[in-house]
Amino acid sequence: MTPPHVTPSETYSDAFVDEESRFTWVNGVRVHFKREGNGSPLLLLHGSGSSLQAFDPIADDLRTACEVIRLDLPAFGLTGPRPDRDYRIEAYVSFVAEFLSGLGLDKLNVAGSSLGGNIAWNLAVEHPERVQKLILMNATGYPEKSLPTALKMARNPLLRPLLRRWAPSGAAEQNLRSSVGPRMHVDQALIDRVTAMMNRPGNRSAFIDFANTGQADRSGRIAEIVAPTLVLRGDLIDGQHFHRDIPGSHEVVLTGIGHLMPEEARAEVSEAIRSHLGLPSSTTQE
Repeated sequence: MTPPHVTPSETYSDAFVDEESRFTWVNGVRVHFKREGNGSPLLLLHGSGSSLQAFDPIADDLRTACEVIRLDLPAFGLTGPRPDRDYRIEAYVSFVAEFLSGLGLDKLNVAGSSLGGNIAWNLAVEHPERVQKLILMNATGYPEKSLPTALKMARNPLLRPLLRRWAPSGAAEQNLRSSVGPRMHVDQALIDRVTAMMNRPGNRSAFIDFANTGQADRSGRIAEIVAPTLVLRGDLIDGQHFHRDIPGSHEVVLTGIGHLMPEEARAEVSEAIRSHLGLPSSTTQE
């Protein structure tokens, strides 16, 4: 039987596994995660079609001030598909809660980007005792929010069979360029990473399953959030009303920022998170 926590050198080898990579098991799913730094724990949850590497820019900064925990969510990255193909938000919340219990984390700060933000605020609703402070980065969860290009393609009945078999780098490049604001240059390394992750065994079909999963409208429960909340929003993103609906929340709007906020606005996102969590500014540590 595979041990509950293993280092990459013990069991796995992969181009995206490095010395900080760890693996654990949650409900029969092998989960890739990283746990870096010291201090109060902060969980980072990435968006759809992405992976924990999306947080590399801010994790490098934040781990000097707190413990940063991030994982590849089911259907994405090195974690890959769920055997039961259940990609409802409720299933993600339950999965993340079990992942945290496995690490012995009862209460922590939680930050999420896009889909990860959706999971984060639902975690705060379902398990308010576990979320100390909440950070939402272009979070989803309102029915009127527009869809990224990749999700639109995955929902197209003519394209679905093709995308299950092949995810060309050109499609990844098109989606990335349509997702970011003018401040970010989409380089080849990012295109290659996203393409490689999508083409890992099972990930293409898992993304199609995720994109076509019917999600219940849970936005009526957003007002139940009691954790102190920072709403980070790119001005190019629509359909978000978290600041309006979460009592006492604080909103920061970043100009010229699209869907990939942690990668598009590294310094601003890191400083906003530090301020919300009461951590020293990175500029004061230099």
